[in-house]
Amino acid sequence: MSKDVLWWQSGVIYQVYPRSFQDSNGDGVGDLKGITSRLDYLQWLGIKAVWVSPIYPSPMADFGYDISDYGDIHPLFGTMQDFEELLEGIHRRNMKLILDLVPNHTSDKHPWFLESRSSRDNPKRDWYIWKDRKPDGSLPNNWLAAFGGSAWEWDEATQQYYYHAFLKEQPDLNWRNKDVQTAMFAMMRFWLDKGVDGFRIDVMWHMIKDALFRDNPVNPEYQPHMATYDQLLPIYSSDQPEVHTIVREMRELLDEYPERMMIGEIYLPIHKLVVYYGTDNKGAHLPFNFMLLTLAWDPKRIAAAINEYEASLPRGGWPNWVLGNHDQPRVVSRIGASQARVAAMLLLTLRGTPTIYYGDELGMRDVAIPPDKMMDPQGLNMPDKNLSRDPARTPMQWDNSEYSGFSLVSPWLPVDRTADRVNVRVQHSDPSSMLILYRRLIHFREQNPVFITGSYIPVFADHQVIAYLRREEGHPEFLVVLNLSHRPCYFRMAGRSLYGTIVLSTTPALEQTTIRDTLTLSGDEGVIIALQS
Repeated sequence: MSKDVLWWQSGVIYQVYPRSFQDSNGDGVGDLKGITSRLDYLQWLGIKAVWVSPIYPSPMADFGYDISDYGDIHPLFGTMQDFEELLEGIHRRNMKLILDLVPNHTSDKHPWFLESRSSRDNPKRDWYIWKDRKPDGSLPNNWLAAFGGSAWEWDEATQQYYYHAFLKEQPDLNWRNKDVQTAMFAMMRFWLDKGVDGFRIDVMWHMIKDALFRDNPVNPEYQPHMATYDQLLPIYSSDQPEVHTIVREMRELLDEYPERMMIGEIYLPIHKLVVYYGTDNKGAHLPFNFMLLTLAWDPKRIAAAINEYEASLPRGGWPNWVLGNHDQPRVVSRIGASQARVAAMLLLTLRGTPTIYYGDELGMRDVAIPPDKMMDPQGLNMPDKNLSRDPARTPMQWDNSEYSGFSLVSPWLPVDRTADRVNVRVQHSDPSSMLILYRRLIHFREQNPVFITGSYIPVFADHQVIAYLRREEGHPEFLVVLNLSHRPCYFRMAGRSLYGTIVLSTTPALEQTTIRDTLTLSGDEGVIIALQS
């Protein structure tokens, strides 16, 4: 493999939602010591980078994404010493740590906001976005909050509104203010100096708002089942041109440290997403590509989107793929358990860096949460729309004990009813399990550089199948064929004969089969074929 390939290009990223990964102290909530205790598992799986969702002090209105102190650890998760031990344990295993950073907004309990809110002439007043009501007494504009309702909250004491893109407990910082930029860059340096290897930047595309605060237009595609936020098109409240200056300055800071990297959370169409790579690739290293999270599971659509993405990447821009995260339904619940195996092969054979959400390597599914145990503000604020994110955040399933090895006590969210069968201990010794499939795919990818540095060449897509080549001079050529349907399919290569050996399959019994001319696949099967001339 080329020496020019960096760790965030060659390795697989694994997202840990810390509340739900491993409880070490018997309080029903995961913590840093719990993550540290499971690092050998992640190393065995083949993970090279661990992304940990927020662990900072927080009132937990949005489970850590409402930060009250950027420079410390929430006692629920442990201490700074626990964090340093986790970092040391990750580095000792030749892995990297990516920390979640939430720069768009703070908690309303953050000292900065408490000062800002204290009076109109406070020096930190302009650190947040404050606006008068309109002359007729109405809101400053029509912007909506992602978690329901208006994005403007009235402050009786100072007789102005403040802006919050999410909860009212999460006021947005004013990134046009240079003092805000200086303070946040100092927080980044604090963690980089500790040895953190990179940041995942939360809601990067929200960080700058329209200077004129114009009304957002109505969304003509809105449907009643959708979140109320989607009633408007957020063209003025997000993705403003000036945000790219901020992203570039973040990148310049990171570039002062060796081999650090930055991921941007960005839910935008491809042509807007790729702009976040920045001029001369001096923006985000990996603007998160969520196509596999949001597209219908249709072979033609997915193949077309892959091609569009590949064609849209700037010269030198490194691709990436995401199959699951803490904000979306799990892949098994979106497309079914049998297709989730095919999706794993897709994720780990496309060109670019894959990110795995904890538990997806087991085939964990969304868990039904009783209404009286629902925690997520998105679900609580829009109770009739089934938009809670809790079902995808349930405890990691380690074994078949009462609480699945996650905790010795009842956890903060219920464990799935199927955890006695879908867990690490059961699957670890089953060669046909989802876990072993993931491990084999990850190690196969690592052992065959063509899957990291080789080119992606589309071959075929119809109503059932996606097929593509991974090719690099001096290496074996591989054909990936995925049946995205439940029915059998037959595949022949146009313009050349098909001759090779199946080296890895979602159905292990197919492996080492020689293929000549026609490949026959059952429903829900995928194969990697080493081609021979």
